[in-house]
Amino acid sequence: MKNILDNYDLILLGGEVVLPNSKIEKMDIGIIDSKIAMLGDLSRKSATKILKINGLLVLPGAIDTQVHFREPGLTHKEDIYHGTRGAVLGGTTSIFEMPNTNPPTINENEFEKKINIASKNSFCNFSFFIGATKENVYELNELEKTPGCCGIKIFMGSSTGDLLVEDDENIKKILKKVKKMIAIHSEDEYRLRERKELFSKKQIKVSDHPKIRDVTSAVVSTKRLLSAARKAKKKIHILHLSTADEVSLLESNKDIATCEVTPQHLFFISPDCYQSIGTLAQMNPPIRDKTHNEGLWDGVSRGVIDVIGSDHAPHTLDEKKKKYPNSPSGMTGVQTLLPIMLNFVNQGKLSIFDLVRMVCKNPCKIYKVVDKGEIKIGYDADLAIIDMKKKFKISNKWIQSKSKWTPYDNFTVQGIPIFTIVNGSIVVSDQQIISKPLGRKINFKL
Repeated sequence: MKNILDNYDLILLGGEVVLPNSKIEKMDIGIIDSKIAMLGDLSRKSATKILKINGLLVLPGAIDTQVHFREPGLTHKEDIYHGTRGAVLGGTTSIFEMPNTNPPTINENEFEKKINIASKNSFCNFSFFIGATKENVYELNELEKTPGCCGIKIFMGSSTGDLLVEDDENIKKILKKVKKMIAIHSEDEYRLRERKELFSKKQIKVSDHPKIRDVTSAVVSTKRLLSAARKAKKKIHILHLSTADEVSLLESNKDIATCEVTPQHLFFISPDCYQSIGTLAQMNPPIRDKTHNEGLWDGVSRGVIDVIGSDHAPHTLDEKKKKYPNSPSGMTGVQTLLPIMLNFVNQGKLSIFDLVRMVCKNPCKIYKVVDKGEIKIGYDADLAIIDMKKKFKISNKWIQSKSKWTPYDNFTVQGIPIFTIVNGSIVVSDQQIISKPLGRKINFKL
């Protein structure tokens, strides 16, 4: 870094800064060489660019630890270029992308392909999961050391793509072999197959989705995982919780497991969502009823749930409009993650400090990200600058994803990112992307 007595590259003047000590203080931020170089009164300092942000709230940039950008192989649905445009417009400055592409990200060659694409096309910082299979178990320890790898992903239940490790024996092998965090889609494949067969001869509609992929399929899987993790003495991370039962399970196993919930599981409630937006509400694991929605919120309020991740998993509208069960599961979410959650903050459902903990600080803690997630001197200058008073109508037209739709179409939020700063550069200004792709590979502690 340059000497802090030199001119700053960028000074942010007069923002209300959310600090690591859970306080909000009005102060200026000085940025040099993509790092936060100074916090305090910089009103008399000079800079290449000065941005006045009086009255706006400054957060660390959100880190979305679960996105599916579909590249390579499924780019008619999404790609890294469009997915990361949505990320930065929504105030997300870093993403962890999932391995169920075509071909899947299960070896070094496919991993490096993604790194190369993102290095040219990503508007935000990026990292990628390696997918675990029954065939690559003994290679995972080397694969996870690849720069830019955030961790290992296991699908216990089949979803989009062919990645699947459903049996306890292989789960245990993976847990013992891997050192980085293992993120898991927790639905019991054996139960899912039984349920699919049971409903195969019935007339079914999308509102049956949470019955087919029922509560038991999630709970049984999570119990199996917790038992395996306990025996292997390995920490695990359970993705997209959908049941109140799992909140209770995980609360008593916090020493070996962290967990995530999505905004859509907090926002939508069955059966209303299936009646109002049909298959656009279809995802795995499903949106469930009010009892489970309340259970998830209870997990948020009591700190059982560690992370909010979007599970951004786009399909085209034509695909989504197919009659259930031929409609694919998944929805867009990376662009709306922060706006939906900021609206919940304004509604009093959680504090801004809880939100920052779950979308900024905890992702870094769980995955051992270097120099991100907090506004500190020496940390990366990845910032989301928010107008908490501004009302904004989410629309399909606003969505950057190649799929061009959102389940929140026509929903008005209060609280929206105005500026997004990635690696010290203003990428979004007044909800307009003003920069070329500037994303960098995320660094992790080994």
